[in-house]
Amino acid sequence: MAIAKIKPAEPVRIDLKKEDTVKVMSGRDSGKTGRVLSVEHVMMVKRHTRPNPAKQIKGGIAERESPIAASNVMIVCPGCNKAVRIAHHVDQLPGGKTRRTRVCRKCGAALDKK
Repeated sequence: MAIAKIKPAEPVRIDLKKEDTVKVMSGRDSGKTGRVLSVEHVMMVKRHTRPNPAKQIKGGIAERESPIAASNVMIVCPGCNKAVRIAHHVDQLPGGKTRRTRVCRKCGAALDKK
């Protein structure tokens, strides 16, 4: 009897970049939008801190943002202003070089700034 070997799952490629506008698709804050790496009022949690006079930390309950899994957000297309999936187009540059650009699957608008 042969034992089947299980292959480890390939790492998932994250196509979100800094300063992308994203929309939360699932979870407690579904429907909210924000920017990547500077999230504004999405997934707010209350942090209970103990006062520490040596470090000048005032105790109490502080509210701050917490991270969200990348699988729970979708990028917002600036062209059609909707949450969309990302496609990649390969552009040929002079000198035989290629560049992959992210594009919207609905309207075809480029998502990269450059």
